[in-house]
Amino acid sequence: MSTRAQHHTAEVVRREQLSDHLVRLVLGGPGLASFTSTGVPDEWVGLVVPGQFQSRYYTVRSWDGRELVLDVVVHEVGLVTEWAQRDVTGQTVTVTDPKGSFAMPAGARWLLLVGDLTALPAMARIASSVDVPTRTWAEVPDELTSYLPGEVTWLEPPGPEQSRLAEVVEGIDWPAGDGYFWMAGESAQMRAIR
Repeated sequence: MSTRAQHHTAEVVRREQLSDHLVRLVLGGPGLASFTSTGVPDEWVGLVVPGQFQSRYYTVRSWDGRELVLDVVVHEVGLVTEWAQRDVTGQTVTVTDPKGSFAMPAGARWLLLVGDLTALPAMARIASSVDVPTRTWAEVPDELTSYLPGEVTWLEPPGPEQSRLAEVVEGIDWPAGDGYFWMAGESAQMRAIR
């Protein structure tokens, strides 16, 4: 049996600017007929856009069996960034089968989420899919108050390419009992937090 990821052709059916740094792409079309969600709330897919051969990874914000929603962080430069900042409706992209890693134990009584802008779509989907008290720390340049459910602490990045997420984690007052901690973001900060 092959473990090679299957690729699916999709069309950008809608594009929405959620903030200065976040663009929503809604993908559809018959090429997604064989796409199957893992059901894991932080699942991601590889995305290949026109004119590129290398995939970049994005969290699946939602999949309803017909439309695949990806919220894409746009930076000043990047393979997908420059493409996603234009009107890309009607263009054809390729997505891979999804993979996910979120594994909250069945007995967890609470959930803490910590992440930067790139983690925002995963944190939103995770927070919407659990039924335990959830606390989120989101370090993002735009406060998207309706984007994340539950108790959220919005943190402004201290500067370009800078983060204080490791400092935030050091100061967390951990809830009592068994729970689950999930984090994602820029690799140097994640190493510092670990």
